[in-house]
Amino acid sequence: QVQLVESGGGLVQPGGSLRLSCAASGRFFSVNDMGWYRQAPGKQRELVASITTGNITNYADSVKGRFTSSRDNAKNTVYLQMNSLKPEDTAIYYCNARVYTFLRREYGYWGQGTQVTVSS
Repeated sequence: QVQLVESGGGLVQPGGSLRLSCAASGRFFSVNDMGWYRQAPGKQRELVASITTGNITNYADSVKGRFTSSRDNAKNTVYLQMNSLKPEDTAIYYCNARVYTFLRREYGYWGQGTQVTVSS
């Protein structure tokens, strides 16, 4: 059983910052690629940022230069530092992880989501 637990969402004013965390726990061999997605009301879920075990990152054009993803492999945790937040960043943010299990197969897992609201 693998769980992804997110934290760090909340309400922030435009121009403010938030830091999201997502920790993987349970029984598995390793955590491979991790990422953050978001879904705003009435819109499809979209990729925000991804990061490999070697810390190669990829960002959506809409967040480049404002968001930074990092990870602590020893803690199986991924972070998303969000700066210069805009109202259009308002969404539920979901953590995703590709986990190599003891079944010798890789599976994708999702966190429960954390609400980020950017409003004055």
